[in-house]
Amino acid sequence: MHPAIEDYALIGDEQTAALVGRDGSVDWLCLPRFDSAACFAKLLGGKDNGHWRIAPKGTKDPCTRRAYRPDTLVLDTEWDTDEGTVRVTDLMPQRERAPDLVRIVEGVSGRVTVRSTIRLRFDYGSIIPWMRRSDGHRVAIAGPDSVWLRSEPSVHTWGEDFGTHSEFTVAEGEKVAFVLTWHPSHEPRPPLVDPYEALSSSVVDWRRWAARCRYHGPYRDTVVRSLITLKALSYVPTGGIVAAATTSLPEELGGVRNWDYRYCWLRDSTLTLGALLSAGYHKEAEAWRNWLLRAVAGDPAELQIMYGLAGERRLPEFELPWLTGYAGSAPVRIGNGAVTQLQLDVYGEVMDTLYLARRSGLSAKPHMWAMQRALLEFLKSAWRQPDEGLWEVRGGRRHFVHSKVMVWVAADRAVRTLEEHPELSGDLDAWRALRDEVHREVCEKGYDPGRNTFTQYYGSRGLDAALLLIPRVGFLPPDDSRVIGTVDAVRAELGHGGFVRRYDAEETPVDGLPGGEGVFLACSFWLADALHMTGRTQEARELFERLVGLTNDVGLLAEEYDPVTGRQLGNFPQAFSHIGLVNTALALSGGDQAG
Repeated sequence: MHPAIEDYALIGDEQTAALVGRDGSVDWLCLPRFDSAACFAKLLGGKDNGHWRIAPKGTKDPCTRRAYRPDTLVLDTEWDTDEGTVRVTDLMPQRERAPDLVRIVEGVSGRVTVRSTIRLRFDYGSIIPWMRRSDGHRVAIAGPDSVWLRSEPSVHTWGEDFGTHSEFTVAEGEKVAFVLTWHPSHEPRPPLVDPYEALSSSVVDWRRWAARCRYHGPYRDTVVRSLITLKALSYVPTGGIVAAATTSLPEELGGVRNWDYRYCWLRDSTLTLGALLSAGYHKEAEAWRNWLLRAVAGDPAELQIMYGLAGERRLPEFELPWLTGYAGSAPVRIGNGAVTQLQLDVYGEVMDTLYLARRSGLSAKPHMWAMQRALLEFLKSAWRQPDEGLWEVRGGRRHFVHSKVMVWVAADRAVRTLEEHPELSGDLDAWRALRDEVHREVCEKGYDPGRNTFTQYYGSRGLDAALLLIPRVGFLPPDDSRVIGTVDAVRAELGHGGFVRRYDAEETPVDGLPGGEGVFLACSFWLADALHMTGRTQEARELFERLVGLTNDVGLLAEEYDPVTGRQLGNFPQAFSHIGLVNTALALSGGDQAG
């Protein structure tokens, strides 16, 4: 049995991340980057695909309690046993050269015998490395990967069952530290880190960063936890932010809707930038904006919906047949074939993000406006095409209403920029005409007057939760009867357990895939935003509080949620969900920076 997705906690060093279960097992870790092959892949297979468990000897039970140290990404996990209480502290210190996973065992009371079992498996659990001893380390090598495991000299380690084991006893106040360090196998071992110094500096660094948050409204601790999670999903060398730390966690248990989210999506760009700016994190916002400019540079016709951590364009999709998938949810996919799709909404996202960046005072880049003009020139003709839409459907292109609305956003932000900055050059009349033409067509072809709602695509009766963004992006004012009708229709027809699905995957299978999925948490936050904008703030607050109640015991959210089973679903933790939480909290407190 796999632990529930919500049973995991995240630790990371802003270049990669690990998932730690309530049973003390690290079941997912990709080294050296988020998108590298995993050396612990039990999350998507079994124990023989790699994991590292530290827990009291003989127990298979989850911990008694666990928590992040306040305003940090340092995790404390404790067990109460008949012999006493023991704590395991997990962290990944910000790296200077090589990634380190630090695990510190501390006796809290009594005397507790602890067992450590580590099974390293490179290449997503498929390769058993060669193990040897060197300078007091256990060294694992296979191909390009090398991992060094170091513990206290007093701790005896031995090999058994293709794993490395140790057993020791800690009394109150005693500590035993383990450090796992990765480096390329052709290079010498990197400098050693002091685990206790790493713990101290990590706590100080994270608290210093969290103190910069300028949000002081309700649920501040939850908002700060979401911002810390967003920071942990950032790839600090480039400023990119991955959608999630994992691949192939299912949107339906046992289903095939399993995707690799360890890349950077343009669809998240405006909401991400708004959350960072509103919360006071201008440095991170500028790094994200700069990543965006580098990633999208080139021919506007070749703009992609997602890129790699450094802006890589080739993200080929393939399957790993040796992994059975989380809870039998196969296939396990690496890469993402949606990278080649046409999604017209990303042009609007890019234009909106750069407009917000300029309006918020981020430093201008010399080529930024020239790039925006090129995007608008491409859209003049390209906007009439059908596309796959922001949900990356694999059932054929359509004229998705949200995509056309975002084309309107692209033209609108270009017009606004010229109106606010007359020193810039551009074809203002042509862009106004484009904006008006798109608006007119969407209102004619994408709106169902009989039901008083916009639809998922032209001629469709189906709905789409992305329609909730119409008032947020300014396409129509919140008090427009068509907006209110759309919000009510989405809530009525896509609602499930008080939350919102993206669309009806079973009744209107536009995505070309079998089965269904849970409610989409980001869309549920969008509903709260729309309720607030349309004057139903009390209902918005109630929905927001229910959504906050879905966070796990350490404040994390996956992509989706199943109201029937009470389980989180999809990749974890999900940046889009946490961005939604932050933005809704800011909106309800009056601090929203939406365009």
